Amino acid sequence: MSKIEIKDFSVRRGLFELKPVNLTINEGEIFAILGHTGSGKTVLLEAIGGMFPGDTGQILCDGIEVLKIPASDRKLGFVYQSHVLFPHMKVRENIEYGMKMNHFSKEKRRAVSEKLMKMFSIYHIKDQYPGTISGGESQRTAIARALALEPHILLLDEPFSALDPSTRNNLYEEIRKIHEKFHCTIVFVTHDFAEAERLADRVGILLDGELLAVTKAKELMKKEYCDKVELFLGRK
Repeated sequence: MSKIEIKDFSVRRGLFELKPVNLTINEGEIFAILGHTGSGKTVLLEAIGGMFPGDTGQILCDGIEVLKIPASDRKLGFVYQSHVLFPHMKVRENIEYGMKMNHFSKEKRRAVSEKLMKMFSIYHIKDQYPGTISGGESQRTAIARALALEPHILLLDEPFSALDPSTRNNLYEEIRKIHEKFHCTIVFVTHDFAEAERLADRVGILLDGELLAVTKAKELMKKEYCDKVELFLGRK
């Protein structure tokens, strides 16, 4: 597990500006970043993943600035909304890719991938290519690949938005199981209020590049906020 500390972090990317963010995500917590499209949710998630420096401030993982930790040592798993599976690799090969790059033995790669495929009920498609599997199977494969290196932090960028309701509900349960089994800190991006309430321990509301509120998920719709947040929540 890892604690994430964001201190006065800001960054400008093109015309978009993420205004200074101050936030602590506790180790072992499931934290949702909630906001409308274009609000900066993915920018903040990528910054937590150490993908670029900020213009001001810093992001720390267990007290160490994330950009000072070698990428291979960050213990971060990242799953984008589009899954980004390698189309020329079978499901098993996709899951084993990170382990192969980190020089795990073939026996170790096989043991870990088989365990994850069984956990996510995708063992039966292990020899299929991404173009032949469903959206839900693709998402499960992407999450399994991210978990193969046993990350301390799992970052999910709108992981359920393109899925049908039944598949989405099943994956909600999978995320809970992941949290219980791997004890990792999970940060996920969403624009869905119900999703944030259902999955997260706490929610941060990010609108137009500004973190305007942080609350317990179960209190999300019970508290009063500034006009901008009230409008986003459909209460004004």
